[in-house]
Amino acid sequence: MKTSVGLCLILGCLAATTRWHQLLDYSFERYEKEFNKVYSDEGERLVRKAIFTQKLAEIRAHNSDSSKSWKKGVNQFTDRTVDEFKKIMGNKHHRARNPTYEFAHYSTEQLQRWEAADVDWRTKGAVTAVKDQGSCGSCWTFATAETLESWWFLAGNSLPILSEQQIIDCTPNPNQCGGTGGCEGGTVELAYDRIIAMGGIASEADYPYRGVDGTCKFSGKTVSPAANLTGWKDLPTNDYASVLAAIQTGPLAISVDASSWSAYESGVLTCDMSNPDIDHAVQLVGYGVDSTTNDLYWLVRNSWSSGWGEDGYIRLKRFSSGDPCGDDTTPQDGDGCAGGPTDVKVCGSCGILYDVVVPIIKK
Repeated sequence: MKTSVGLCLILGCLAATTRWHQLLDYSFERYEKEFNKVYSDEGERLVRKAIFTQKLAEIRAHNSDSSKSWKKGVNQFTDRTVDEFKKIMGNKHHRARNPTYEFAHYSTEQLQRWEAADVDWRTKGAVTAVKDQGSCGSCWTFATAETLESWWFLAGNSLPILSEQQIIDCTPNPNQCGGTGGCEGGTVELAYDRIIAMGGIASEADYPYRGVDGTCKFSGKTVSPAANLTGWKDLPTNDYASVLAAIQTGPLAISVDASSWSAYESGVLTCDMSNPDIDHAVQLVGYGVDSTTNDLYWLVRNSWSSGWGEDGYIRLKRFSSGDPCGDDTTPQDGDGCAGGPTDVKVCGSCGILYDVVVPIIKK
């Protein structure tokens, strides 16, 4: 929320993008109004206020630490518990990987040229507006639809807005890959296979998002598909060069550990990789270098509305060499079908390099 001119003058002319929570008198009552919070009764309200008060103190302590490269902020999750926040992730799979997608051979010189450049597919018109999954654990459907939107456009078509609800309603998950399906979790790979089997995916206008589990209403006879794909491929696990090469061609669907993202507001975030837990699916749309700090970053689009983070985006620390890695010892919480391995190695800030999926569309 932007400050008014009068308030800016009173407070020593805070930046126009300053948000209310940064002000010393920011209160829970103002938070309720700003985020349209309505609680069931006064008892719940007091519980939410206590959670909010503790988190606001943590936000201010973090932001006053000059060693931090990113800022925390108040958002729709500030009155929620850790367990409540985890429920919206919905990316818990350990399917058999298909890491055979190969780009043209690239030399060390080519990698160095890419390193020196930057990519932002928003500037090419290949990315739709930021969406909001709400309280449904449907991140996997958003990463699926958003990345297919981009690649459909790059294949020479108009940029569509595709239906996440169709994926929620129409994708069975008998092996419990990524959860139990719908708002309880799934995988991008599972969704792409199902879209191919159905003969395509409808537009958001024809099959609108409701954010709850429903009965499949898609049929090629009743709803015309707005896009389709012929296949998909995983990039090699934890391979920085492959991701750097692939992002030159188009946005990518990725899986990450988003457990530290709930209060993110701005800057380049570096995740603690001592105990990673892959739990969220998002879209990688580019990379660059921060003009102030010179930090390398990956540019990631989230599905928690444009009011979260940097207009719905987050920048994650990018390492040109020596990517941090960690063992995900709870893969069923992050990246596994029933009966999968008990731990997996994930690399890159927030595990960004671990599971990267590319849709294939024949032009």
